[in-house]
Amino acid sequence: MIKIVIAEDQRMLLGALGSLLDLEDDMEVVGKARDGKEAVQLVRTIHPDVCVMDIEMPVMSGLDAAEELKDHPCKTIILTTFARPGYFERARKAGISGYLLKDSPSEELANSIRAIMEGRRIYAPELVDMMYGQEENPLTEREEQVIHLMADGKNTKEISKELFITPGTVRNYISIILDKLDVSNRIEAVTRFKEKGWFK
Repeated sequence: MIKIVIAEDQRMLLGALGSLLDLEDDMEVVGKARDGKEAVQLVRTIHPDVCVMDIEMPVMSGLDAAEELKDHPCKTIILTTFARPGYFERARKAGISGYLLKDSPSEELANSIRAIMEGRRIYAPELVDMMYGQEENPLTEREEQVIHLMADGKNTKEISKELFITPGTVRNYISIILDKLDVSNRIEAVTRFKEKGWFK
């Protein structure tokens, strides 16, 4: 029997996924989590064979949870609506066993779980196609430090203090970041950087 933990913040979807997988003769849903933190705790307590989780969840995202569980023998499958190459790349680095899209047929999930239990890795074909056209992170290490502080809500003065550079230099970095990411303000810059999966 394949023991499964599901992590999904949408209650209806969590219930539906659980019911679908419980219908399979060789599978049993042994735990359900509403966020990434709960998923990590359940996996460490119950020791399931597989953890199926969403990416966008409160408290801790599915990607953060997958990174936390990297050294755990439980196999992680990301099930998401987001076919973003940045997310996929980060998930692969976290050692996930599968990355599937939510609009896949339900039997595909069960078959993928079986294949993963046999030691295979299963990725949605759309993602593999996207990987070939994947963009590289255009920011330098210093520009990344600045955008991380921007994401933390720090203003120019606070960033200059933290990085021991002048406010003028910070403004220059911000202007370069906006230019490289092709956005018009800080919020858009942080959002774009996040969407591309470039936050480490």
